[in-house]
Amino acid sequence: MFATAFLQYAGKGPMRHEETLLEKGLKRRGIPVRYYTIKRIHRRQLPLGQDVFIAGDMDAMHGAMRQLAIPVPEPDDYPVALTEFLRRRVWTATLGEVERAFDNGSLPPTFIKPAERRKSFTGAVCYSDRDLAAFGNISRRQRVWCSEVVNWAAEYRAYITDQRVVSIDHYDGDPAIPLDLTVVEAVVAAYHRSGTAPSAYGIDFGVLSTGETALVEANDGYALGAYAITADRYTELIMRRWSELLARAGT
Repeated sequence: MFATAFLQYAGKGPMRHEETLLEKGLKRRGIPVRYYTIKRIHRRQLPLGQDVFIAGDMDAMHGAMRQLAIPVPEPDDYPVALTEFLRRRVWTATLGEVERAFDNGSLPPTFIKPAERRKSFTGAVCYSDRDLAAFGNISRRQRVWCSEVVNWAAEYRAYITDQRVVSIDHYDGDPAIPLDLTVVEAVVAAYHRSGTAPSAYGIDFGVLSTGETALVEANDGYALGAYAITADRYTELIMRRWSELLARAGT
């Protein structure tokens, strides 16, 4: 049981949707809530420990992990154990390799996004080497994820806590097009069997124009974006993942 909770808040204007959900969920559990700014994380001014829960954006959470000597999890957007559920080709390359492939005409339109932990640009569909210029002055040695472009008719996020699907939220496309829940269950089971799944996480699924349900990407649970999930279920998920990470402190 956590004695105190810290939620990221700049101090003016509305809180992010995620912190608003957590504030409700934590107060229902009787856990006192305090607020912090990113500056306090960078200056290591928070009294973090095994009995303290903390939540915030990716930058804040990585700062908290460094303070507690918790190894920051490597991003695993496309787990190897779930490759068969992608229903499209996904691979890694450097920006330079992508640029050269576009230049010699060997690469069709491709979705490109950073493969490293710190996101230096927002993922986008690129049609030629000219589109890469929109990413700014980024090293051409940077590794990126490349994905075959497909037509997503509808997209959903499934929230998983201890192998249980606790919520499924529609976030894009036609909400009248349902997911194949047998695929969702098969993905969760395969991820668990692999031994690489966090205790709590989100997985985005999409329904292709063919009607197939496919994996869009996996998302770790420690800084997971929220859509329509309830405050209690979201709070349970984030607390579960932070508890798992706390067990690694000092390792």
